[in-house]
Amino acid sequence: MIVRRSVAALAVSAALCAAAAPAALADGKPAPKGSGAALPKGLYGTKDPKFDGVWRQSLALLAQDAVEVTPAKSAVDWLAGQQCADGGFAAYRADTAKPCDAKKGEFSDATAAAVQALAAVGGRAKAVEKGIGWLKRNQNEDGGWGMNPGGASDANSTSAAVGALAATSVDPAEVTSAESGKTPYDALLGLQLGCDAKADERGAFAYQKAKGGPAANDLATASAALAVRGSGLVPDTEGKGSAAEPKPLACGDSAKDRTPEQAAEGAADYLATTMAGHGDHLLSAMPGAKDQPDFGGTADAIVALSAGGHRTAAAKPLAWLQSKEGSAVAWAKGDPGALAKLVLASHAAGGDPRDFGGVDLVRQLNATGPKPQAASGPEASAESDKKDDGDGNGVWWVVGICAVAGMGIGFLISGRKKQRV
Repeated sequence: MIVRRSVAALAVSAALCAAAAPAALADGKPAPKGSGAALPKGLYGTKDPKFDGVWRQSLALLAQDAVEVTPAKSAVDWLAGQQCADGGFAAYRADTAKPCDAKKGEFSDATAAAVQALAAVGGRAKAVEKGIGWLKRNQNEDGGWGMNPGGASDANSTSAAVGALAATSVDPAEVTSAESGKTPYDALLGLQLGCDAKADERGAFAYQKAKGGPAANDLATASAALAVRGSGLVPDTEGKGSAAEPKPLACGDSAKDRTPEQAAEGAADYLATTMAGHGDHLLSAMPGAKDQPDFGGTADAIVALSAGGHRTAAAKPLAWLQSKEGSAVAWAKGDPGALAKLVLASHAAGGDPRDFGGVDLVRQLNATGPKPQAASGPEASAESDKKDDGDGNGVWWVVGICAVAGMGIGFLISGRKKQRV
């Protein structure tokens, strides 16, 4: 009787394995609305990646690495696989077999972010080297970078490129334009508003040069404040942190005489003052959204302040993001890029991304993509229970169980035959 029950149980187990194996081997994610195609294996997030696939993937990997989470191999493979033959990156390549459009289809920001992420996780030296080579070849005469190759230099793209150089131990001050010999710092300092600007705009950075003169741009300032310190998206803030306030831009100094350190302090002072005047956060600069909080911009500003050691100035904006009034967690829910920004801001400012106003941002970020290879902190045990991302561990676990079930049935049937004999 016991033998019959055991055979039946193992038979059921085998049947379940037969049904489970295809599920474990299944690939991809549900298609975003209107796309008509399933999202690729390894990609973070479920929204259409057409405009931000590489960017959000890079941010997610950087944030995980910053908090000692080892990303899934499939996630790193996907990002590396997005690289174009010449070393650049597009925003997203649905079909990587098709060649990239070198003039319009590749972006400085995407390339720089991907280089930083691949350098951080390690094991992708060739891809990183190719990406740096692409950035150097596409540097503008003024020392900066535009969004696309040949485009006018802007603060955001130039700052992203500086971050990529710094992340690969390349001194940005030594990367010069072949035509003029100018550096990325020359391009950035030329975009900073000086003492001829309004008092409340001094130290800010413009996005690009304009005919009517530079216009203060908060997002450009947050990016440039990091870059002129030679920092990338994940600055080294260990051991930094003081009550010292940022130093306002010293009047009398021209952009030509100003040092990158002075420029960074002036930008930090502008960010701290601006956020304090708006309830400890930045406002959206998008048309029609003047009075709306800019959660991502505020997170970037916190990172920039922390990079300079100004944690006291960063503390109130961080507290605002964590508060119910700020509702940053609701803004970031399910969005890997947004979650990554909050993780990086909290990490840089000395906070705990695993207790962000009572919310574990790291766990939420991990849940938007494939299961990490290894996780630290309280989310580690929870991650072990999640469905595998298809890298192979979950598949072979299923196969192993099925093999044991099959062997068990064989042994029991063999035993029954012996009893009959």
